[in-house]
Amino acid sequence: MASKHEDDPNEPVNEQAVANKYAAMRSELNQIYSKITELEMEASEHSLVINAIEPLDPSRRCYRMIGGVLVERTIKEVLPAVHRNKEGLEEVIARLNEALEKKKKDIAELETKYKIRMRKNDGEMKDDGIEKGGSSQGVLVGPASGSE
Repeated sequence: MASKHEDDPNEPVNEQAVANKYAAMRSELNQIYSKITELEMEASEHSLVINAIEPLDPSRRCYRMIGGVLVERTIKEVLPAVHRNKEGLEEVIARLNEALEKKKKDIAELETKYKIRMRKNDGEMKDDGIEKGGSSQGVLVGPASGSE
């Protein structure tokens, strides 16, 4: 007896597998959101440091934490490193935003393909998929980590 999912071994085989895959994808999406938020906060802190030390005398002494060790440097030495770190953070944030958009697209495709609808807490249904008729069935999934 041949399986109807022979062409794609990663294809879920039943409603529970679809629900698990959907929940995992939603969890990954939430992780990306939280990482972006964390890095944006760090970039903001770098901006505050840059704005605070830029107008000061470049030969003035300042301290920088490197690998858990506080080292004494001058502003002239520290300012370029803080700028580089901020630029690196911004690049990572941009890549994470691209990954976020791709993950959103993948989730939307999964919702459409399996007619996934989210269950609201009060028992009402929010339809995210396209219903084609009364006889079509979809997968019902509860909210992922209460963020909906």
